[in-house]
Amino acid sequence: MKPTSLRRFKGFALLSTLSVGALTFAATAQADTTVHAVMHSALRALDPVSSSATIARNHGYMIYDTLIGIDAEFNPQPQMAEWEVSDDGLTYTFTLRDGLTWHDGTPVTPADCIASLERWAAYDAGGKLIMDNTASLTALDDKRFALTLATPLGDLIGLLSKPSAIPAFMMPEDVASTAPGQPLPNQIGSGPFTFAADEFQPGVRVIYERFDAYEPRSEPPSGTAGSKEVYVDRVVWVHMPDVQTTVNAINSGDIDFIERTPFDLLPLLEGNPDITTDVLDPLGMLTVARMNFLHPPFDDARIRRAALLAMNQQDVLSALVGDPRYYQTCASIFGCNTALATESGGESLTSGGNLDEARALLEEAGYDQTPIVLLQPSDVATLAPQPVVAAQALRRAGFNVELRQMDWQTLVSQRANRNTPSEGGWNMMFTNFGVDSIWSPTINLLLISTGEEGGWFGWPTDPEMEQLRTDYAFAESEEQRKAMAEAIQEHAMEQTTFIPLGQFQNVTAWRNELSDVVEGPVPVFWGMQKNN
Repeated sequence: MKPTSLRRFKGFALLSTLSVGALTFAATAQADTTVHAVMHSALRALDPVSSSATIARNHGYMIYDTLIGIDAEFNPQPQMAEWEVSDDGLTYTFTLRDGLTWHDGTPVTPADCIASLERWAAYDAGGKLIMDNTASLTALDDKRFALTLATPLGDLIGLLSKPSAIPAFMMPEDVASTAPGQPLPNQIGSGPFTFAADEFQPGVRVIYERFDAYEPRSEPPSGTAGSKEVYVDRVVWVHMPDVQTTVNAINSGDIDFIERTPFDLLPLLEGNPDITTDVLDPLGMLTVARMNFLHPPFDDARIRRAALLAMNQQDVLSALVGDPRYYQTCASIFGCNTALATESGGESLTSGGNLDEARALLEEAGYDQTPIVLLQPSDVATLAPQPVVAAQALRRAGFNVELRQMDWQTLVSQRANRNTPSEGGWNMMFTNFGVDSIWSPTINLLLISTGEEGGWFGWPTDPEMEQLRTDYAFAESEEQRKAMAEAIQEHAMEQTTFIPLGQFQNVTAWRNELSDVVEGPVPVFWGMQKNN
């Protein structure tokens, strides 16, 4: 870590130039140690179980906890509970650790955890897989509960410990009993921070305060596992939509932490000795294109495959990241550098594309120049370049392309529209997935192929894929799971379930007044210390 210096850059915009949300910093000045952070997105939705948004997940880790965490090497570790598995692999007995209380002072009980698991399973594909195979889920006493399966499920602990996209957050029973589609009645969790509800400004500012009654584990913090002891009084997330303003603010000392530093502005921070820049999540993110399977022309697998063959990952990554230190070509649907990584069937993506074969497939499929509508978010730096580059590649292959530009919040609404493109729908969209949320078939949202019922945006219907995912989940050995993952990769490339466009790492920046920043797939604020 660079040595701490009190020198501040001159000539950068001061606090008066910041966003409206930043002007509220003064209101939190009474806290002894407050960390001001700019996250990758504004927080609006507060339910990290009903929403798969990454910012909602980050919020969840601030105030909730999980039964099982994962360390920095992606190994499951006890968090709220230890577990034992019966010899026949059917019964999992969970024992809650001592000292667990909700933010209102009441103890955490097995009934809370059972209700939380049932609610999680209503939204998460992996959770649904568990519950569909559960014979019983019952409390044994005031510390223990047992989950008994009908058939051994080799991936159960992996599903319960996954950090994304929907982690199995534990909530009080009355909160977890909230009907699907209804907002949570409160933000009471058992995590290391409490939520300052009266100071929340949706889309502008969110404040978390240290939960003084939190009893951390004794192990060192690692990923989402180990000690979650908090050493600061408050954490303030403030939204700054202008990236130049964000960089100016950390250089001048008005903020302390940037979750995702804009790549093109990174040199402005690397030259400041008062700031550390580093990659906290070594796996990073896979950027992807997703087609809409409901409408022509992408209801035809040949035309979807033609779109894949038109793509060149190097062009996408050069426009998106630019700095080769922070990206790699990767055609694995599970992300590269993971246990199940394989690029079978995606070779053209990393070798410059194959326009001749793409054109041949379009001719074979009788593509009639139906326009394909690509959605482009204009206000998100890590999502704006992909549609532009993809549009050029698709046009070269012979597609008729319409690029629709909009802000991210509008796009989030429009991607849920199942109508035809002429009625407000779409044909192709782009997004980024943390590799921690796609590295296995059971947690990868993009592989869910159950159509409009339960499928992720794009809504593929593919019974063969669903059978492959089920076979993977019930495989009894690592060798079997590896073989199943290879088959799933090949099938996904053949059917073009989605198009991997390359892998990149986000760079986090923080002022050197902060120390002991925890590495892992989730940006966390426990373990962190601040020297004023």
